[in-house]
Amino acid sequence: MKINPVAHKTLAQTSAGRLAASLLDGSLQPGTQLPPERELMTQLGVSRTTLREALKALEENRLIESRPNVGWFARAIDETNIAQAKELAGDAATQAPRPATNEPVSRPLRVPISSDKPLRIPNLQKDRLGTFEFISWWERDKVREAKVLVVGAGALGNEVIKNLALMGVGHIFIIDFDNVEAANLSRSVLFRENDNNRSKAEVAAARAKAINPDVHVQYLNGDVTTSLGLGIIRRMDAVIGCLDNREARLAVNRFCYWMNKPWVDGAIQELLGLVRVFVPGKGACYECTLNELALRDLSLRYSCPLLARQNILLGKVPTTPTIASIIGGMQSQEALKLIHNLPVEAGKVTHFNGMVNQMHTTAYVPREDCESHWTYGEVTELPARAERTTLDDLLRIARADLGPAAVIELDQELITSLECPSCHSVEAVLRPLSDVSFEAGHCPTCGVLREATLTHSITGEENFLHRTLSSVGVPPLHILRANNGDEYRFYELSGDLNEALHFRHFEQSEPLKIRPKGRVRIKGEVKIKDAPANKARGRVRLHD
Repeated sequence: MKINPVAHKTLAQTSAGRLAASLLDGSLQPGTQLPPERELMTQLGVSRTTLREALKALEENRLIESRPNVGWFARAIDETNIAQAKELAGDAATQAPRPATNEPVSRPLRVPISSDKPLRIPNLQKDRLGTFEFISWWERDKVREAKVLVVGAGALGNEVIKNLALMGVGHIFIIDFDNVEAANLSRSVLFRENDNNRSKAEVAAARAKAINPDVHVQYLNGDVTTSLGLGIIRRMDAVIGCLDNREARLAVNRFCYWMNKPWVDGAIQELLGLVRVFVPGKGACYECTLNELALRDLSLRYSCPLLARQNILLGKVPTTPTIASIIGGMQSQEALKLIHNLPVEAGKVTHFNGMVNQMHTTAYVPREDCESHWTYGEVTELPARAERTTLDDLLRIARADLGPAAVIELDQELITSLECPSCHSVEAVLRPLSDVSFEAGHCPTCGVLREATLTHSITGEENFLHRTLSSVGVPPLHILRANNGDEYRFYELSGDLNEALHFRHFEQSEPLKIRPKGRVRIKGEVKIKDAPANKARGRVRLHD
């Protein structure tokens, strides 16, 4: 009698099989980006070497494809690869078929238990975070070292900041451009009557520090669409949006997608609210959720940019402190899950109706042509500062990398001049769109709204190349784009790092000194040292 040996699959084959099964049952839709390697390693319980072997097997069988400097993407299952997918999946392919619906299959989320978490009996008399040690998945070090950006310090922002401080999130960065007024006191737990006309971001940061002296806070009194450098978002573990207008949400969405960072959005009105988590490459992003009418409203700023921007920022939404507590609590909880690498339902929205106490979750549909779906490549850290580096300096650096055809792209429009259609007088402006008010756009002689000439790229032909980056609206620690029509490079103003990101407000100690990587000589001949050995690194191809 001949007995065949029992077949044993390697860990790489088993991992490839599970991913193939996800392709077959529709969990991974064609064109969807696979989670980052670190997350896949955690989900599959394998090493990086084993995971890459599994991914290579899937690629060889035409089930996934690699996009340099972006990641792995699922391919469509058709007659050319379905046999390979079933063979790799094995028993996993015999699961029940996915129901015919646009909604994704609902699967129970498993909360991982840290197997290597040491048993620790806290001193509840002295340890303010001691009770958290009884939570199986809680990792104190992760929470203490986490960096979270809170955008907006109104009613929602107050609840989120308070929760983050109570949970001991180690580094909280708060940005808001508004000041405290009496009407805020009815729904903002961190504000007091004597805070009237003070910066919301500053007051909220001070109160967070008072709630938990162990957390490190930093605030910025500015508009997130124009005042926040991408280098700050690049160093965050999570971003929480507590906003009340589409323009700011769209800006945060694009910034987070460019930097490949997850963000949690919340919205409230009266007794209604919603929470949603957006993770680049996983389901829909915020821009995917906007209908054509909303996108058209946002595009109005291009036909009359001064008026449209002012109108967008005027909105006031009536809210109650109760719905702010509910939604702010849910947002904080989602951020805590992101910090711990726990599962989140990315690309979905959870609605809460306080009138009838009902809650439901719905999945958004990703848009293939969404303009936000772009992640930056490798970032070159320059020891340059926005207030000292000129447009010419940066252009010469870009052309040393990309050749003489390189141009610099600005994130916001630059108004170069205002022309009166009545008296035809022209005023040279050279200021960012955000710095020119609707009133200033009128002709001082005729009183007519003038036509603005805008630009968002620096080609080298401008007569203002001697101007510094900060003078044209580039914030500290920002990341600028350069392209030559074929590829992109990304440059961070890392010389601003120590001042732009320090988390030392309301503390006596000196700001933490962090040395940027790389060396670039700004004045004189442009020389780049410590350049990557691989010339293709940090490049993103432009498609026709």
